Amino acid sequence: MPSRRQIREAVVQFLYCADLEGGADPIALREPFWEFITESDRRNLQIATFRTVHHLALGRETRLEEFVSRKTLADAFLSARLEAERLKLELARIDELEAKWSAAFDQLNRIPRDGDDDAVASKIEVALQALFKIDRDLATSRKRFLLGLEDFPVLRGQLEAVAATVRRLQRISDRLRMVEAPEQFPDQADLAKLRESRSEIAALRHDSDAMVDGILRTKEELDERLANVVDNYVPERIDPVDRAVLRLAAYEIFHAGVPHKVVINEAIELAKRFGTTDSGRFVNGVLDRLAKDASPSA
Repeated sequence: MPSRRQIREAVVQFLYCADLEGGADPIALREPFWEFITESDRRNLQIATFRTVHHLALGRETRLEEFVSRKTLADAFLSARLEAERLKLELARIDELEAKWSAAFDQLNRIPRDGDDDAVASKIEVALQALFKIDRDLATSRKRFLLGLEDFPVLRGQLEAVAATVRRLQRISDRLRMVEAPEQFPDQADLAKLRESRSEIAALRHDSDAMVDGILRTKEELDERLANVVDNYVPERIDPVDRAVLRLAAYEIFHAGVPHKVVINEAIELAKRFGTTDSGRFVNGVLDRLAKDASPSA
């Protein structure tokens, strides 16, 4: 799970971006902001997902060659029975999708993984989604073929070889479903890293967005409280970073129940990291006065 520091840093950066003169509407800003702020984490997640998919695909080519060779004989059996035309068409559909799967996997393999974070993450994500889509279609087609085969008991023996290969290929797809949505398979220990990475990215956004929503909802009140302790306080006159840090800290003091000393110390660190050389001292002075004006629990 993300730390308080990670959440607060994300909040300050969002407030800064949303509060610049002529800045974007906070709602419209969220998607591009999170794409930017998580690009390194998303890149690492996509590369880890790719590596897992690559590992699962080992041995697939052998199974695919087996399928292609067995399909030829299966087609001959099916062609001899007009009533089995639907099965023959479904087997052809499987063959077509297997070829598309191989092409999509080759395209995924050709993506360089040492370039720009955002570009690499986006390309891998698009390629993975394309592969997962084809794989889902394949799983559906395989299921239709295997279920349809049950309607022709006289052909089961003749088609068992190709059916066995279809089932073997499907086992790879079953594993890919787990990679595509690892959070749905908590018992799979080998997918723990993927689950944790996805969960951390989602939790960081959820917790940060919740805090941002609270700050935006109470911004006028927070500015009034700051005006009570800062002479001639006008938000536009305050450095944008300092303003973001002060609003975050004021929100935590008056609405989040965080101990004042903790809020002040963390706000000073944020100001030093993102602001000017004077930001830490300025924020410290303002929040010290603000805490004294707060409830006696300070």
